[in-house]
Amino acid sequence: MNDVTMNSKRFAVQVPIRFAHCDPAGIIFFPQYLVLFNGLVEDWFDQALGVSYAHMLQTDKVGLPIVHLECDFRAITRMGERVNMGLSIRKLGNRSLTLALDCTGPDGQLRVAAQKVLVFTSLQTHQAINVPSHIRQAMERWSSSSNPSENRS
Repeated sequence: MNDVTMNSKRFAVQVPIRFAHCDPAGIIFFPQYLVLFNGLVEDWFDQALGVSYAHMLQTDKVGLPIVHLECDFRAITRMGERVNMGLSIRKLGNRSLTLALDCTGPDGQLRVAAQKVLVFTSLQTHQAINVPSHIRQAMERWSSSSNPSENRS
């Protein structure tokens, strides 16, 4: 199976920026975006794909580590704001998945744009594996569905 470049729709959730996300100045500490983006991926699996992220890791023993990451930090985000975290599929490969991620403020201003490449791995051998068929099917089904492209929680 060849890599598939996708112009997928966008999955999004609203996230409150809490004290735990911020530095002493009350501004989000930049590594926290990676934590928030990982939570976004988990929400996408659970809510949009209908695939339990916890089950994938704990029962199926399939991991999804980041192997490449690019981030552009465009503006600050402050404690107390509710931001919109978004995700779309850029490419679905045999063993990897490239996601475009973003964070926008309540004013619609882009705060962070990121792209990450994730590789499906066996948590027993820690070697790359093919995208499990039920996950590939869920991603393709979600990407091509005609449901609204935004999911807000």
